[in-house]
Amino acid sequence: MKTLTAITVSALLFASSGVFAEEHAATALEHANQAVTHGKAGHASVLVEHAEAALPHAKKGAEVAKGEAKTHMEAGVKSLESAVEHGKMGHADVATKAAEEAVEHIKAGNK
Repeated sequence: MKTLTAITVSALLFASSGVFAEEHAATALEHANQAVTHGKAGHASVLVEHAEAALPHAKKGAEVAKGEAKTHMEAGVKSLESAVEHGKMGHADVATKAAEEAVEHIKAGNK
């Protein structure tokens, strides 16, 4: 009976890790899209706010993702970090490009 319980719990934890990745990726994607929108409008400071809000979710998604999805989520994290860095310098155009790259990676990592 203990073996059956252990197997069931393990299966549920394994299945739920994918759900956690999807939830975090969805939140990261929402904020990354907002960063792009504000960056295109030239609002570097608001871009930074959304990119910073997306970062912890993208990082968490990368932690629980596996394989190619993990690679994309990690690339999305790097792109968001770049967006924050350039946005803080007032380089809205460069920061927007980085945020757009993050969006593409997060989408690819959430399939």
